[in-house]
Amino acid sequence: LNIFLLYCFISLILILDIMTTIYDYKALTSNGEVLDFNQFRGKVLLIVNTASKCGFTPQFSGLEDLNQRYKDKGLVVIGFPCNQFASQDPGSDEEISNFCKVNYGVTFQMMKKIDVNGKNAAPIYQFLKDRSKNILGEDIKWNFTKFLVASDGVTVKRYAPTVKPNRMRKDIEEMLLVEADCL
Repeated sequence: LNIFLLYCFISLILILDIMTTIYDYKALTSNGEVLDFNQFRGKVLLIVNTASKCGFTPQFSGLEDLNQRYKDKGLVVIGFPCNQFASQDPGSDEEISNFCKVNYGVTFQMMKKIDVNGKNAAPIYQFLKDRSKNILGEDIKWNFTKFLVASDGVTVKRYAPTVKPNRMRKDIEEMLLVEADCL
């Protein structure tokens, strides 16, 4: 019995050790540099597929508010432009990044434009969708779908585009408290 328990314990450790986390991914920033998500280990991440010509585009202001309010407490906000929904982000990566800075004062990291659904979906988005399947399925339905990733790099909470960033504050604060308790 003791050998069996030891075997189970070691197997569990090996499984957990090879489990994929958000920290296993890399993606390109809007200026083409590789961003290694491992640098965010232990942080809470808010990842959003964005668009600059969408009815939800004003949410950039709310996302920046969250960024300013919580960045020194361990939140990292990251925007991934996507042109898959009604072609609402047709510009170049540079144009999109400049638009966000000029019109909404965005200082959080903007990434290179990606696909979030389909065979060309970015691997990091496939991870986020796999970790947050809901009753509507796994595919992202529209721009400004938000993913809040806990500091364990595995726990993911998904928010519909209609959820305004300020309505996420309670969940962000809870995740940041958990992260602080783990330090």
